[in-house]
Amino acid sequence: MIGKTLMELIKSGGILEDIPGDSVEEALTHIVSAITLPRSLDKETLLTAILERENIMPTSIGNGIAVPHPRNFLAITNSEEFVVISFLKEPIEWRSLDNVLVKTVILIVSSSAKSHLHTLSRVHFFCKQERFLKILQNHTSKDEILETITCIEKEWK
Repeated sequence: MIGKTLMELIKSGGILEDIPGDSVEEALTHIVSAITLPRSLDKETLLTAILERENIMPTSIGNGIAVPHPRNFLAITNSEEFVVISFLKEPIEWRSLDNVLVKTVILIVSSSAKSHLHTLSRVHFFCKQERFLKILQNHTSKDEILETITCIEKEWK
């Protein structure tokens, strides 16, 4: 299998709730400030890289979800890769093609193009699963989110 499972990546990154912000930049600033990073990566570098990517093209994928990620690979090794699921306090405009305000942000940090594409494809697959969308939209408990991810990953194999 290529790369980590989504569950492993989220366990490395975490799930954040009630993230404030009235704009993409404010929300991403609060998300980055709330996470624990590997020693090889500092928060300012990560935030700058994510915002640069957002300026090129917004990362909203519809259904109230955005998937920000740096354009360049900032994690040095596979063990430093992570995914953070963040629930915003209030939905914000993210230049979504479906015009739905974003309430859930899934931040991806990868170490290589191969790993990044693997993780991004997993996240997109999950975001097309009705069960996963419901838990994000209903902002269920962390345990329920992790349990649903585990079930979907087992079924996917």
